[in-house]
Amino acid sequence: MGTKTVDETGAGTGPEARTDEEKVDVTKSDAVGADEVTGADDAEDGDEAELLEGLGEDEKEGPSGVGQGAAAVVSAGLGLVSLTGGWIGTVAAARETLVGQLETASTATVATQVKEVYGDAWQTSALWAGFFALAALVVGVFVLARPAFGAPGKPQAPWIKSVGWAGVSLGVIGLLLAVLKYTDVLLGLPSTS
Repeated sequence: MGTKTVDETGAGTGPEARTDEEKVDVTKSDAVGADEVTGADDAEDGDEAELLEGLGEDEKEGPSGVGQGAAAVVSAGLGLVSLTGGWIGTVAAARETLVGQLETASTATVATQVKEVYGDAWQTSALWAGFFALAALVVGVFVLARPAFGAPGKPQAPWIKSVGWAGVSLGVIGLLLAVLKYTDVLLGLPSTS
């Protein structure tokens, strides 16, 4: 066995001393050998670790807002239905027209016939429009108020706010028109006298 000596510069001398190039070559060969043995296992462990880290980050972020976005779109859709009329309102109005025709005697006055056949159907249509408008308004307000009760520091996506406000606006307009329609202020029955 040889002895290793170190001079003032910190460089080793003697039979066991190695140059910098030899140290780098040894380190590279040791690293390559270790990678060959455990390379596949390390890659799989790294992928699993990344997946677990990704899951942990999603849980920390909280909900993604998909439910809020869907509710905002539903609110806007209900608002549109309240303005344009839906098949439920159309069927209910047609049913009311039929009931009015069946219950009104042929000897009834024109005013009674118009009220029973057309007026009640008009009010039924207004009721259904008001129902859809109120539903749009409630869902839209829920969407806009939800971030106040959600995860702190997680802002709501701007498009969700925009669509939520659209639903609220359409709901308010639809509710106003439904009330005006039901009370005969808007497009009331014609005078029969």
